[in-house]
Amino acid sequence: QKVALTCRALFDRGHDSALAGQITARAEEPGTFYTQQLGLGFDEITPANLLRVDEDLNVLSGDGMANPANRFHSWIYRARPDVQCIVHTHALHVAALSMLEVPLVVSHMDLTPLYDDCAFLPDWPGVPVGNEEGEIISAALGQKKAVLLAHHGHVIAGEWIEEACSLAVLIERGANLQLAAMAAGTIK
Repeated sequence: QKVALTCRALFDRGHDSALAGQITARAEEPGTFYTQQLGLGFDEITPANLLRVDEDLNVLSGDGMANPANRFHSWIYRARPDVQCIVHTHALHVAALSMLEVPLVVSHMDLTPLYDDCAFLPDWPGVPVGNEEGEIISAALGQKKAVLLAHHGHVIAGEWIEEACSLAVLIERGANLQLAAMAAGTIK
């Protein structure tokens, strides 16, 4: 239910952009996680149509196919036992900021949950193939809660589903604030 609610909450805040974006959460069985079916938008996700997959994206329960782009989630889950939920979207303001190859600047009190906890990947290789994306993103994320990927979007690694959802909303707000401040002058 929480994964489905996160999909809906992020859809309502503009995080849905066709197939660009995934939300996963660890399942009860080690090495498995819940995710949405390939082809369904965040606004279409319900608890009944979620999939439970293994680290190779083989469907263990549910009908349909997992998004092949979910492969990098397995890398993060293996590297970070503290992570229970991963959110990856191409939200408008995050995507715009990423096009400038500028890291998120935490310079407003509302953004303090991301202070010193948002990494930046300045060089995105284009459309990666296979496990390359997992290696790149998990290395860039390190032990932080978030990473802004240049020319791409963001990844949030939450210790629980609600945290991942809240931080995804927050990073988009932060990118929006940053772009507005940069348009008006120099961020201090």
